[in-house]
Amino acid sequence: MNIAVVGTGYVGLVSGACFAEMGLNVTCVDIDSEKIEKLNRGVIPIYEPGLKSIVTKNHEAKRLHFTTDLPSVINQVTVLFIAVGTPSNEEGDADLTAIYKVAESIATNMEDYLLIVTKSTVPVGTTAKIKKLIAEKLSERNLNHLKFDVASNPEFLKEGAAVNDFMSPDRVVVGVENGRAKEIMSKLYRPFLLNNFRVIFMDILSSEMTKYASNAMLATRISFMNDIANLCELIGADVSMVRRGVGTDSRIGSSFLYPGAGYGGSCFPKDIKALIRTAENVGYEMRVLKAVEKVNDNQKELLFRKLNHYFDNEISNLTVAVWGLSFKPGTNDMRDAPSINLIHKLLDNQVKVRVYDPAAMDEAKQYFGDKVEYATDIYDAANNAHAVMLVTEWKEFRLPNWNVLSKIMQKQVVIDGRNIYNAEDLESNGFTYTCIGKK
Repeated sequence: MNIAVVGTGYVGLVSGACFAEMGLNVTCVDIDSEKIEKLNRGVIPIYEPGLKSIVTKNHEAKRLHFTTDLPSVINQVTVLFIAVGTPSNEEGDADLTAIYKVAESIATNMEDYLLIVTKSTVPVGTTAKIKKLIAEKLSERNLNHLKFDVASNPEFLKEGAAVNDFMSPDRVVVGVENGRAKEIMSKLYRPFLLNNFRVIFMDILSSEMTKYASNAMLATRISFMNDIANLCELIGADVSMVRRGVGTDSRIGSSFLYPGAGYGGSCFPKDIKALIRTAENVGYEMRVLKAVEKVNDNQKELLFRKLNHYFDNEISNLTVAVWGLSFKPGTNDMRDAPSINLIHKLLDNQVKVRVYDPAAMDEAKQYFGDKVEYATDIYDAANNAHAVMLVTEWKEFRLPNWNVLSKIMQKQVVIDGRNIYNAEDLESNGFTYTCIGKK
């Protein structure tokens, strides 16, 4: 089967590469000519473990192709996935400009049956609007007889584990309107699910809502636990013990109950905003999600407040090392990362900032330019610093040599935004240690 994936971001590139890995002939399309040129040379524009090898392998095997010419692809495929970005606009709505441009191109150039699948995260009802737009354009071309179908296939990929998530998914959610679309999508995903066929078919509106509801639930758990952590800190409880006690309840589970510096990334912040706006557009208030968003915004200020408190509001001219810039380990994605808010607050208060991240250093330069210093490793970042602030829990940060750090830092202060260190270890090396949710 020949398929196309429009958009070569995290979702599009991972999806296209993994479909090719299963033997499909895949063409990935993007309007960014520089990105396509790099992909054709084997340069991967994003950091995602395992992705480069399958892109290279399948491109060399001529199962995976890259182009900017969407019209030339449309009539060569049976299925076309739309996986372009849908960022939040100033009002919090999802910006669907790129989605509709793809739909218009399809409608203008389509000459044979096509199944158009929305893989981008879109507000409920968007796939129906795509269908209407294409039908109207075909009518203008006097091609009312030309058959096509639409479907919704939201992604549930975790950045840093996206390839594994795609190849071995918990479930695949597919919204369809008829048997033909269902049959094609079943055939498409069967190779991934031979051992346990976990495709969940439903109507299109429900599949679109499932994506938002899933992300909203995960974001709610994060904000809930951060709220509990802040209360624990005030009353003297230990949030690590509380999390274990809560997470072992089989009705609740332990996932997404780790307190931290707030959630970020390309999905949760914009999807929460979009769902709140979707509700407002039909006269309903998502009160829980508004609280989730407010708690998260407040949590992103927490590490700065801890630093300011320790130094009695006298932080100007201090040197601070920030370990971790991406919104989570395993990715270079810094969209809405807690590190951005923290670093801007530090800079606004005349703090000298030195940063290190295993994957996101180039990305950081787009956010901060020459306003911060870029270190070569965690020790270079901490050299002569008054404090280390851990923001992202990369594996290489877990067991630093505290004895070395105590000798190269001006003051031995560690503010742990992910609760990964042992207080006794640090205190035995002369450090003042503070984390989240503990006295």
